[in-house]
Amino acid sequence: MRSRSYDPDLTPPWKKSDPAPEVAAERDLVVEEIRTGFCGAVVRVEKTAEGLTVTLEDRFGKLRVFPMAPRGFLIDGRTVTLVRPRGGAPAPRGPLLSASGSIAVQGAKARVARAGRIYVEGRHDAELVERVWGHDLRVEGVVVEYLEGVDDLPAIVREFAPGPDARLGVLVDHLVPGSKESRIAASVTNEDVLVVGHPFIDVWEAVKPSSVGIAEWPRVPRGEDWKTGVCRALGWSDLTTGEAWQRILASVASYKDLRPELLGAVEHLIDFVTAP
Repeated sequence: MRSRSYDPDLTPPWKKSDPAPEVAAERDLVVEEIRTGFCGAVVRVEKTAEGLTVTLEDRFGKLRVFPMAPRGFLIDGRTVTLVRPRGGAPAPRGPLLSASGSIAVQGAKARVARAGRIYVEGRHDAELVERVWGHDLRVEGVVVEYLEGVDDLPAIVREFAPGPDARLGVLVDHLVPGSKESRIAASVTNEDVLVVGHPFIDVWEAVKPSSVGIAEWPRVPRGEDWKTGVCRALGWSDLTTGEAWQRILASVASYKDLRPELLGAVEHLIDFVTAP
């Protein structure tokens, strides 16, 4: 009598998981860790005593390390198993990141501009926001305009006439307790207006010193024009403040070159203006 062979795996077929495709953990691959929901780009893969780990970096620069467990990650909602990169043909990649750290929408046309707007305090602020968030803003149809200052903010808000379908977001420099800017911001109480800011005297300081190639942003004596004082302290006296800013702006390639205080403020404004 012929003997039968049995599959040692007695798991019922309907309980078996489909095998997950293996994807090489190439640098800048965007994945989501299944257990925590943490989403970020691959920074490095390392071999430890416990096995392989992958380090992910989110759009705010936060790093987290995860074990490369089977079926442990998602790419575009699909479960995958990350494996160590190998030589040869490039592995399938996840979505590309925009400069802001969001998933870039390939081939998308700019959306028709919304009625809502984001106002920022100064031309340099507007150029920096465009450099890092320009892709996101065009996809969402959000226009950024710059103000010469916020002294007349209540009048500017009244002229804009914000409403549920035309929200207004305002980014303010040096928004710290007790400042003139904080008092002006507090005077705006319209629920369709969001005023947020960063603590820096000028948006120049929102760029990480290491990205500019300096140890730190100089302290400028009270009473001296801040930008002029910075140029003097950094040995840039041969540059106009406009030329100095272009040098700083050129050092910004992505959100990684900005401090989190500015990142959080701008992201908050975009979410507010685009909310249904």
